Amino acid sequence: MTPNDLLLTPVGLRFQGRLHPCTIGRGGISMAKREGDGATPAGCHRIVAMLYRPDRMAPPADWAVPIRPNDLWSDDPDHEAYNQMVRAPYPHGHEVLRRADPLYDLVIVTDWNWPHAVRGRGSCIFLHRWRRPGYPTAGCVALDPCHLRRIAARLRPGARLIVPPRQSVSRSSAFTQPAPTC
Repeated sequence: MTPNDLLLTPVGLRFQGRLHPCTIGRGGISMAKREGDGATPAGCHRIVAMLYRPDRMAPPADWAVPIRPNDLWSDDPDHEAYNQMVRAPYPHGHEVLRRADPLYDLVIVTDWNWPHAVRGRGSCIFLHRWRRPGYPTAGCVALDPCHLRRIAARLRPGARLIVPPRQSVSRSSAFTQPAPTC
C-alpha cells in the first residue's frame, strides 16, 4: 500500500493520512460481486479515470475528463459494451452519467471488472458523492462532496481503492464516522 492509495476501513476512507466518512453498497462488502447485488467488491481496484460535469465545476484534476450530454455507462451484462462508457441513444441497460441531480458531478472510476468485463460480475465501481450520510449505494463508495473534491485534486491515475474483505460489516452505516473538515 502507498500513501496515495485509498483504504476502506470500518470508520471511513483513509487517504493521505486523513479519514473521510463514506458509505458503501447496501449489500455490504462481497468477495463474490454480482450485477445488481448492491455490494461493494472486496479487492484492490486501480483508479483508471476521473469524470466531471464541466457545466457545474472546474476540472478537479488535470487528467479529469468532462461528462458530455448523452454520456452513459452500460450495465447490461448481455451487451458487448457491458461495463463501458457509451453514448445515447443506447437501447440497452445503462446509467446516465450526466444526471439532473449532483450525484455524478464528479466520478472517480475504478477498474472493477474492466476493461474486459465478465458478464454478470458487476458493472463499474465508482467513487462519487453521497446522497446523504449513511445512505447506501448500489455498490459504489460515496463521500461528502467536499471530501470527494479534496481527494480528486490529490489523486493520481494508478492509485488504488483497497477494499479489505470484512465478514462483520454488512451495512454502509458502519462507515459514517466523523472526519476532519476540508
